[in-house]
Amino acid sequence: MSTGELLGIEPLELKFPFELRKQISCSLQLSNKTDNYVAFKVKTTNPKKYCVRPNTGIVLPRSTCDVIVTMQAQKEAPLDMQCKDKFLLQSVKANNGATMKEITPEMFNKEAGQVVEECKLRVLYVSPPHPPSPVPEESEEASSPRGSVSENGNAKGAEFSNASRTFADYIEPQDKSTEARTLISKLTEEKNSAIQQNNKLRQELELLRRGGQKNRGGAGFSFLFVILVGLLGLIFGYVVKKT
Repeated sequence: MSTGELLGIEPLELKFPFELRKQISCSLQLSNKTDNYVAFKVKTTNPKKYCVRPNTGIVLPRSTCDVIVTMQAQKEAPLDMQCKDKFLLQSVKANNGATMKEITPEMFNKEAGQVVEECKLRVLYVSPPHPPSPVPEESEEASSPRGSVSENGNAKGAEFSNASRTFADYIEPQDKSTEARTLISKLTEEKNSAIQQNNKLRQELELLRRGGQKNRGGAGFSFLFVILVGLLGLIFGYVVKKT
């Protein structure tokens, strides 16, 4: 932390957890330990790369002010994660009751005889934190019925594959048996229905045969009889083929 006469600054380094194509922000805290109003201004060597809010302001007596510095998303990482960008924070005593509107560039001009405190801040890139890698649970490994596992994990893979095949072998026959029973039941119903239709057609055929003998004689009946018998044969053959 800087211990200037006007403002204390913390931290003295802007640390950015660097990630490609992502905006990153960090903050500065300015502390006014005096009984005076203090005006400040933040400059950078690379203004297009950073956004500072607020870049100028007033810190009231015995109070603090936070400054947020945002780095724009970068398309490529710098060599060795080194950054040459710098920031300069200037502070100057202001009139009591001063407001933002009263801050002018001339207030920070040393050549005009102003007493200006300056603090240089450097930029550091740090690697973003990585999520912790999963740790195998020793209790589960110790309680495993096959405690010895080869270094490349083949034993565990073999156990898993065997268990999967056993489960599949147990499930598939049951599924096939259920499907077979359903199919047999359906075909049986169709067969019984066909037999009933066959019996009904036989009865109707018998009635037609008797009526035909009385009305039209044997020739017309013989032709109708052949058609019905052929139809019954086709139906019965279809049912027998499916069963």
